[in-house]
Amino acid sequence: MRKRLGNITALIFALLSGLIFGLGLILAGMANPAKVLAFLDLTGLWDPSMALVMGGAIAVGLVAFRIAGKRSLSFLGLPINLPTSRIIDKRLVFGALVFGMGWGLVGICPAPAFVLLGTGSIKGIIFVIAMLIGMGIYELLESRRK
Repeated sequence: MRKRLGNITALIFALLSGLIFGLGLILAGMANPAKVLAFLDLTGLWDPSMALVMGGAIAVGLVAFRIAGKRSLSFLGLPINLPTSRIIDKRLVFGALVFGMGWGLVGICPAPAFVLLGTGSIKGIIFVIAMLIGMGIYELLESRRK
């Protein structure tokens, strides 16, 4: 019974965290592809306001990862599994390049894509479908590599 209550509590916190994160993306303009593309357009009408959003996200992330790195269990008592690899290899670089190209072409990355999906945006729907296809291709390539 206690474990079930812990799972339900974790799901409620995950839902609330996702809703707050999505609302933050909307308020910051990260779910607006035009605003993101304006930030990425360094040679045109550059909009530097996204730098503040990213700086704030990095600051919060640094604090959160510093605290999480010192703990083995979350505040809900669940195990914390942080990535441990610090290797920068060609797979990581290639993945970052593909991510960056996709972000630069359409102004959408995965989290805002789900916000757009929730609003019924055609761009968001197409992006999520393309993202899922890309993830499927990655899984196929990974299974063949192993």
